[in-house]
Amino acid sequence: MKKAFLGICVRGNLLALTLTLFSLVASPAMAESNGTWNMIINGKAFHISKPPKGKTFNEANFGSGFQYEFKQDAYDKWVSFTTGSAFIDSFENMSYYIGGGKMRRYKPGNGWNIDVGMVGFAMARKDVNNYRPFIGVLPVASIGTKDIALNFTYVPPVDPQLAELVFVQLKIAI
Repeated sequence: MKKAFLGICVRGNLLALTLTLFSLVASPAMAESNGTWNMIINGKAFHISKPPKGKTFNEANFGSGFQYEFKQDAYDKWVSFTTGSAFIDSFENMSYYIGGGKMRRYKPGNGWNIDVGMVGFAMARKDVNNYRPFIGVLPVASIGTKDIALNFTYVPPVDPQLAELVFVQLKIAI
């Protein structure tokens, strides 16, 4: 039990260190771009796949993180972003990611945005090589306003470790 707790603390501290170093390196460039900082609240996974025999999926994937959207001019239809988060995964373990991507922004009116694109990331999960980071690219979408939105990520099935699901986050401008 003590070893498991120590492992979680070390991984948590490594994530905090990584995010801190990332913010120190990236902050000047982000400050110059006058973009938008967003707080991410992770909350829900909708599993499409069935769980392995004898197991259940945790669909309350609570956690938090950030998303920074670089400034775009009034005519630009593409949003570049960087993101990072820690959350409780489908098997009730902590998972961590950091990455970035690009989304095509549609503006249907009344201040609403619909964004569709891709995110590239590095992730660490217990059930995938015991927290050894791996990289990936996933489709993402977002719907909302400049102040608040729901982010959606589709994860295809990757046997045997990752189940097919849609992951939902709340994004709040800060």
